[in-house]
Amino acid sequence: MADTSVLIVGGGFAGVACARHLARHEVDVVLLDRNNYHQFQPMLYQVATAQVAAHDVARPLRGIFHRDKTVDVRRTPVVAIDPANRSVTTAAGTVLTGDHLVVAAGAEANFFGTPGAAEHSFPLYSVYDAERLRGHLVDVLDATVNRPERAEEGSLNFVVVGGGPTGVETAGALAETLRDVVPDRYAPLAGRARVHLVDLGDVLLAPFSDKAHAYAAHRLERDGVVLHLGVGVHEVRHDRVMLTDGTEIATRTVVWGGGEKPADVVAASGLPSGHGGRIDVRRDLTVPGLPRVFVLGDAANIPGAHGEVLPQLGSVAQQSGTWAARNILATLHGKEGTDFRYRDKGIMAMIGRNAAVAEMGPHRHEVEGPLAFAAWLGVHAALLSGVRGRIDAFLDWGWDYFSKNRATAVVDSPDAGRIDWGDEDEGEHPDFEHHPGSPRTGEDVRPGAP
Repeated sequence: MADTSVLIVGGGFAGVACARHLARHEVDVVLLDRNNYHQFQPMLYQVATAQVAAHDVARPLRGIFHRDKTVDVRRTPVVAIDPANRSVTTAAGTVLTGDHLVVAAGAEANFFGTPGAAEHSFPLYSVYDAERLRGHLVDVLDATVNRPERAEEGSLNFVVVGGGPTGVETAGALAETLRDVVPDRYAPLAGRARVHLVDLGDVLLAPFSDKAHAYAAHRLERDGVVLHLGVGVHEVRHDRVMLTDGTEIATRTVVWGGGEKPADVVAASGLPSGHGGRIDVRRDLTVPGLPRVFVLGDAANIPGAHGEVLPQLGSVAQQSGTWAARNILATLHGKEGTDFRYRDKGIMAMIGRNAAVAEMGPHRHEVEGPLAFAAWLGVHAALLSGVRGRIDAFLDWGWDYFSKNRATAVVDSPDAGRIDWGDEDEGEHPDFEHHPGSPRTGEDVRPGAP
């Protein structure tokens, strides 16, 4: 059935699922992504804290589709989308058009206009982001061992912005790393580092139950995380975070998990947007008035069976990608597409070793502690792309669980810049900083490469 073409923007959960299903029916697909890999975003914080290696959570797109002759993978940034003509323009100026257009470009950090946040904080939306943060953490610890007085300047304060799953999981992983790994690798710094978590809301993990809120807060505080709830971030500077209640936290590391928005190319497409700046779609995942244009995953407000908007979860993106492919196949056979029916598998968040919260299934059966921890590992391993990724991740998790040793913490930062400590002596070997911001255009991250 290679008599039509589907243009897919984005190689995330939704885009890959859509392309895979269409490939089984020999439909011509052009899949565009600025990177050459498909990543498992929910585990990026584990790459950043050296719990798993980058190649455990990323798989080359061409490797995924190497047996699918009808899928043409192209590594190129998309700079413009023309929904009316079902076409896109790439960074090279090439215009591509499809019989169907699938927009699954994902999300990026939303800084909500916070001064300095884009320049001085670390989002976690790509493998490049995670590896850059991991390198920065090692650089900061190395610099503080060399010059212990830097601790007085906030080098051992680590600030995480956002009390949702990304922020809670990152704060928990950082606290665990500082507690278990730093004393072994950086003995002079033992017990001096501190993680701060900041959120404008009054509870952590707002979509979860009150019981989960309390459990997450208790576990993080038990691990030494300082919670700043009900307070926002007023400004981020290179050497401090200023909160809306007047508190200032001296720091050189700010991880931003405070919200997301659709990729800029989606926001500029002219498609009708709704809550969160995401594109409003119909139940069949098409854009109103554009029956051959689909918007999926984190770029869309996808309505559920009862009129609610489905959450931005990997399972929603993955299932919506497959469903969109089925609807495309239906139109090719002269049939009507059907309304998306999401199979709710629940929500979960990791907090630390043997500590997680999960609300399983559509009825939200609550689980916490070691059982939820095991469920988290199982569900996320199942969602990983490729058998090798699943095996490697389980080996890394097992090694980390029993040894508390981060073998993946080896970092090479040949392109790192300087951390502006403000007191460098002329001729001194500089300490390093990975400057935050968006991933570099066309960044080539090769999972497993030396």
